[in-house]
Amino acid sequence: MRRPRANARWLALAVIAIAQFMVVLDVTIVNVALPAIQTDLGFSADGLQWVVNAYTLAFGGLLLLGGRLSDVLGRRRLFMAGLGLFAVASLAGGLSTSPGMLIAVRTVQGVGAALLSPAALALLTVTFPAGRERNIALAVWGALAAVGGTLGVVAGGVLVDAAGWQWIFFVNVPFALLALLVTPRVVQESRRAEAGHGFDLGGAVLGSAGLIALVYAVIRTDAAGWGSAEVLGLFGAAAALLAGFVFVESRTADPLVPLRLFRTRGMSVSAIALALNGAAFLGMFFITALYLQQVHHDSALDAGVHFVPMGIAAIASSIAGAQLVTRVGTRVGYLAGSAIGIAGLILLSRAGAHAGYVADVLPGLVIFGLGLPLVGISNQIAAVAEVSHEDAGAASGIVTTAFQIGGAIGLALVSTASTSRVTDALAHGATQPDALAAGFQRGMLVAAAIAVANLLVAAVRAPRITPDAALVAQATAA
Repeated sequence: MRRPRANARWLALAVIAIAQFMVVLDVTIVNVALPAIQTDLGFSADGLQWVVNAYTLAFGGLLLLGGRLSDVLGRRRLFMAGLGLFAVASLAGGLSTSPGMLIAVRTVQGVGAALLSPAALALLTVTFPAGRERNIALAVWGALAAVGGTLGVVAGGVLVDAAGWQWIFFVNVPFALLALLVTPRVVQESRRAEAGHGFDLGGAVLGSAGLIALVYAVIRTDAAGWGSAEVLGLFGAAAALLAGFVFVESRTADPLVPLRLFRTRGMSVSAIALALNGAAFLGMFFITALYLQQVHHDSALDAGVHFVPMGIAAIASSIAGAQLVTRVGTRVGYLAGSAIGIAGLILLSRAGAHAGYVADVLPGLVIFGLGLPLVGISNQIAAVAEVSHEDAGAASGIVTTAFQIGGAIGLALVSTASTSRVTDALAHGATQPDALAAGFQRGMLVAAAIAVANLLVAAVRAPRITPDAALVAQATAA
């Protein structure tokens, strides 16, 4: 592909960045709208988590297939297809009138994001030549996650309070339409010439179905119990489907997940680490958003603003963390991030029904925000450090998927534990605020237990890798 002129390249980056920003924004913007959505559409406490999980599962489960399709069918084509699907689903999300409709729409949004996101990163890479320009473009791309996540909670609060929860979806539509109009004019088509022609649909179906069965099994433990026939059957189905996925991946010519990558210690540990990191983060974020509004009586905007210090801490930690790992190595960063995250979650678990924000909530949020990126950066670098250049894209896709899927499972575990505690407290005569606070505390302790598991993985298995600056730039943009 002939590279476009310099001005056109930066216009292309602007368009690609807008689209990716929407994908990142949508992960967090929904959380502060959850109480309003629950009241308006009549979601149950168990069902509400699917507003987040439907998107996360579809996004994570199909992310690798989206990358593969973009290589074969054309990156700009898949980028525009995903963007169009995302826009239509966003419009439908704002028009949703029932829990089932909104969950279905969120699933379609996740599919659109899975087509759009890997194609966008590939377009960025082929648009900018290696060196200073590409490094700047990758830095802009990498900054989107932290900034988008922080802005999402504030924007969600503003929209919910000013116009209604529907506008957290409607706001995507004009930006998506603008990007769709401009993309053909400033972004050139590209595809990987040496790519095969298999889509590995069997692997995509088995992997996604297995993960959905696994998450649903965890969710059903609250109502049916861990030892019930239903839950055991779901876990059995998940195990069979995921075993089938591994079998297919080991024999297909063009696998979604090249299993050979897991022979490297960095990749195998990083996939686990990022899954656990995603689990602790998404579970914490979900129930904290509910706690701030249902127990602390924040408005949606206040809740969003109260998350901002955590986002600022995460941005600062991301910048410092990239420099830290080049000096002391990935293992130290991983250990430090895990330990800091545990401290933040334990502090949050002490917030009760009458807790104050500044004294009881803010310290835990800030400390957790400092730890989260250290685990992420250290393991993104470790994942790509020991694989060949040709496999770097696949390695980045695996760890990104691990974070998303881990987040879905962690959300199910934390939310289920929290809901169970609320139900038990109410049954024993607790007031509504006290019961909700007890559920929040239980959920935080489950998230902390997940973070402790991550610390143990770091202590026992994490490799010692000291990367150079180029590897840091490559890994943190993925």
